[in-house]
Amino acid sequence: MATAFAVPPETIRWVIICYTGVYALMAFAGGAAADLVGHVRVFRIGVALTAVAFLAGALAPSFGWLLAARVVQGFAGGLVYGTAPGIVTLAAAPDRRGRALGSLNAAIALGLALGPLAAGVLVDVFGWRAVFLARLPLAAVVFAATLALPTVRGGQGSRRLVALADLRRGPVPVACALAFLAQAGIFAIWLLAPFYLIERRGFGAALAGAIFTLTPLGTTIAAPLAGRAADRLGAAAPLIVGLALEAAGLGALAVADSGTPLLVVVAALFAAGFGVGMFQVPMMTLVMGAFPSGLQGAAGGLTFLSRTLGLVSGVAVLAAVFAARRPVAGFDAAFGDAFLVATAIVAAATLLALTQVRRLRRAAEPR
Repeated sequence: MATAFAVPPETIRWVIICYTGVYALMAFAGGAAADLVGHVRVFRIGVALTAVAFLAGALAPSFGWLLAARVVQGFAGGLVYGTAPGIVTLAAAPDRRGRALGSLNAAIALGLALGPLAAGVLVDVFGWRAVFLARLPLAAVVFAATLALPTVRGGQGSRRLVALADLRRGPVPVACALAFLAQAGIFAIWLLAPFYLIERRGFGAALAGAIFTLTPLGTTIAAPLAGRAADRLGAAAPLIVGLALEAAGLGALAVADSGTPLLVVVAALFAAGFGVGMFQVPMMTLVMGAFPSGLQGAAGGLTFLSRTLGLVSGVAVLAAVFAARRPVAGFDAAFGDAFLVATAIVAAATLLALTQVRRLRRAAEPR
């Protein structure tokens, strides 16, 4: 994309921000609206708009057009992500909520794992526009599948919009703050690892995509394990372990350069992703469990709002660090500094979780 539109690598962050910034806000709004009008109905609209955005992105004649398509995709993605947790938790018994959310997070991470691999092949063979076109049939299949689902409203009890007081329920503020920090840190990998693998290590797009896939693959493997642990032991322990593993993986990447053994890079990418999977599921379990059944859409949207605001902030800050350091210190130093900042962010989240461990344990006691 950077080459096609003749823009510097750091400008590509707007392709990420335009999507994630919009879906962060729409995840919360869409989830809250779904509590009133039905989760499946809102989910279905999101899938339909996603297909429209894919077509617009594939046909983009300019960088501005591409950004507009990503805004539409973000709007649609917010409706999908904001309703999915509510659909899952309302279908699961309270004592199996962690397993249900673990399956959801594993499915999302598996998509993220397969996406870069398939995208690498598509870019190598057909160019970046094929990445948008190839997903059109998938969106059509998902939309067709939603037609078989009942468009019922949310859980039992009075249906109302979420209130400010709801956002202060029990562990919700701490859990959302941790999600913000964890996601801000992990996006150093999504933003900078592809440039490192292709520019500094000389790998082709397909091989770089395969290596990069290890981060979401780690999340895919960890999420179901974290869900079971949260159901049996409570959310506090897997949450803290996950943050610590993420910080360790990012820290290892902070000292990587063109001569770092590939095995070290591979292990660091996998460890960071595994840590995210261990953290995300108990975090979502805490938040979803703090809200009544009639507000599960708002609760799910809030988890994605926290995660995505962290993502957008991380992209903006880490891209700025990389862009500022690269001209004066070179790629390796800029890459290392950006990952050092990411490591510090997640380390701070780990320390915050440790200071709040008693509150988290009380909120996460199995019911």
